[in-house]
This record gives sequence, structure tokens and C-alpha cells, in this order.
Amino acid sequence: MPVFTIETTYRLSVHRQRSYEAATLTEACRLAVEDDDWDSAKRDEETVGATYVTGVWEGRDAAYSSPSVPVPSCYRNVFQRKADHFEVLLGLVKVLCGPDGASDRTYWSERAAAAVAKAEAILAGARDPE
Repeated sequence: MPVFTIETTYRLSVHRQRSYEAATLTEACRLAVEDDDWDSAKRDEETVGATYVTGVWEGRDAAYSSPSVPVPSCYRNVFQRKADHFEVLLGLVKVLCGPDGASDRTYWSERAAAAVAKAEAILAGARDPE
């Protein structure tokens, strides 16, 4: 039976609360994001994110010592799944709204339906559709 080395991760929220003097809310947000002083940071261990897979290698104790294997989408970080799928959805919308209006509607409609099903699975926190 095959053996795989799996690296999993979870996100721990770290936050700080600091006041910024600025002319606008946008400027205050920019100042906060660019502020690299985290000495007063607090860890929020009660709102830990879901565990997800960040690496896979074939073999026992093989992490970083052999080529990695692609992680199935449904086991990746939900934010990365959304970002990756956004590109697919944008591509489909561009084709369907393009100057030709997607000359082969059946071909593109099937792909759009599959993309919508995957997007719904991502939003539901479920595995990708088969």
C-alpha cells in the first residue's frame, strides 16, 4: 500500500489594536497595514482556522526531500481555493461576454455549470464535485 507524507497547517489569528491619525479611513487602513510593529500583538487561539493540506510527498518521511505531489483542491486553504477558482470563473465570463458571444454555447455552458458547482462547493466548505 502506498505511503504519503502529508504536511497540514492551520491559521492562528494574531491581532493588534492601534489608533492611527489620518485624514481618511483609507489612509488610516494603509497606515495600519504598513505598520510593522507587532510588539503588542495578541494571539486569538479560540478562532483557529480549519486544518488544510500544504504539502504532499510520496513515501515515508519524504517532506521536502522528493518532488511534491499536487494537493487536491478540496484539501487546500479555502481562501486559496476561492482565489484559484476566481480565475476560472473570470475566464468563463470573459469568453461568454466576448465579441463572439461564445460561438459554441453548449461547450461553454457545460464548463460554466461545472465551474458554478465547484464554486458552490467551495462556499459550502465541501469537496469538489466529481
